[in-house]
Amino acid sequence: MGATLTLSIGIGLVLSLVFSEFLGIAVGGMVVPGYLALALDKPLAVLATLVSALLTYFIVHALSMFMIIYGRRRTVIMIIIGFLFGHFIRTLSAMHTFSTGSALNLSVIGYIIPGLIAIWFDRQGIIQTLSALIVSTVMVRLLLILITGGDYVL
Repeated sequence: MGATLTLSIGIGLVLSLVFSEFLGIAVGGMVVPGYLALALDKPLAVLATLVSALLTYFIVHALSMFMIIYGRRRTVIMIIIGFLFGHFIRTLSAMHTFSTGSALNLSVIGYIIPGLIAIWFDRQGIIQTLSALIVSTVMVRLLLILITGGDYVL
């Protein structure tokens, strides 16, 4: 998985730069499209990641009405809350598997990915970030398939 992950992140970095320089739009974190592209065959994980990012964004936005949250503090809080959502979802999945014996393969992609996406939801808006993220993720997956001939190992 190491070589595939490296290639996917590399392609994602290049596409992130292209989107940023030519379109002026961020794709939700420079490494995010690469990670999401590898997980496109797990739609529940992608959905859980995006829902975690949205919840993180809304929670930090609500907290900022009562607290002074800006700059690095805001960035770190978003990453921490996104991390906690991911941990919570992984724990729920493990508890379900333990209690019922049937596997519930629901997880969030990466540990800081939801926080990175939430940061860009905050900076440039949800619709713009989601649109750029979806397009760039699909492009990374397509280029990954074309480069490897569809023989990449996950």
